[in-house]
Amino acid sequence: MKIELAPENASATDMLRPEKNDRSGVGVHYVDAYLKPLKAGITLPDGRKFSAKRRGLKVTLTLGTVKGDGLMRRLTVSRDPVVMLRAALDEAADKLHARLVCEEGKLVLVLADAVPAGTP
Repeated sequence: MKIELAPENASATDMLRPEKNDRSGVGVHYVDAYLKPLKAGITLPDGRKFSAKRRGLKVTLTLGTVKGDGLMRRLTVSRDPVVMLRAALDEAADKLHARLVCEEGKLVLVLADAVPAGTP
């Protein structure tokens, strides 16, 4: 089942410009801007709430009472903050048995019952 959560914050990539350097090495300003639409919490049609937040290098996704954490790993994943965030979101969503994807400029939550077998 696919659930549209919020529009993707396309202006988040502006936080990656050299003059906006946050000196974190992982682009925390970019991550915060990207997750901002999901931070307040979104109520899904089945009544569960979904939210996303960052604390340090940890990204936490919450679906109802289940939480999934992912780490932004600079050395093992990539030095690119966009790639690091994607890997951290994938890691956190795996623990929720879901996927968080961007389709046509919208953040979409794909719940496990709609994920085909063998999908990475």
